[in-house]
Amino acid sequence: MTYRTLVITAVLAMLGTSHALAQTREASPGPGLVEATIIPGGGTFFMEGKDSKGPSFGNYDLGGSVTVNFNRYVGIEGEVSGAVGITQDLDISGATLTTRTPHLLNYNGNVIVHAARGSVVPYVTGGVGGQTLLERTGLGINDTETFLTGNVGGGLKWYAGRWGLRGDYRFIAIQGKDDAPSFWGQDTRYGHRVYGGVILNVVR
Repeated sequence: MTYRTLVITAVLAMLGTSHALAQTREASPGPGLVEATIIPGGGTFFMEGKDSKGPSFGNYDLGGSVTVNFNRYVGIEGEVSGAVGITQDLDISGATLTTRTPHLLNYNGNVIVHAARGSVVPYVTGGVGGQTLLERTGLGINDTETFLTGNVGGGLKWYAGRWGLRGDYRFIAIQGKDDAPSFWGQDTRYGHRVYGGVILNVVR
C-alpha cells in the first residue's frame, strides 16, 4: 500500500467517523454544540438586607443567552437580560411609597454543567457579571450606575429535537459601592431570579 493510499484511507475513515458522530448527535436529544435561549418572562426579587437602606422589590425579567457546549456535560454561557421596573409599594424608611422601580440591565458569563443526557437535563451554573442601574430621579438615582455581580443556580431543560424549554433559578449577589444611591447599591444586596425560556439548538 502506497503512502498516498494510506492518506486517502485515513481521510475517508475520519470523514465517516465524523458523519456517524454527527448523525448520533442529531438523533439523540439534549444540548447541542451551540444553543440559544429566549427568555420571554420571569421575575427578579431583591431582598432588604440586614443593614440595607434600600427596600425589597421585584421586577419583570426578560432577555436571552447563548451557550457553547464543549461536550454533552460542560459549556459556557453568555447572557444579557433586563429587569424591567414595575409599579409597586415600597417600604422606605418606615413609609410606604407607591412608585415604579428602576430598570436594571444584567450581563453574565457563566459555566454550565449538565448533570445528565437525554431529553430531560438538569444543570447547575455559576459565574460573574455586571448590573447597570438606570436613572430614576424619583428614587434619588440621578445617574446610571454599574455594579459587580455574582450568581449561582440551576434548572431543568427539556428537549424535543432542535427545540426545547427551560426553567432556571439564580441566587444573585450585587457588590455595593460607597458612592452609590441610598436606594440601591451602598451595601451588598441579594436577590432571587426565576425564569422560563425557549431553547433552540442552533448547531447540533
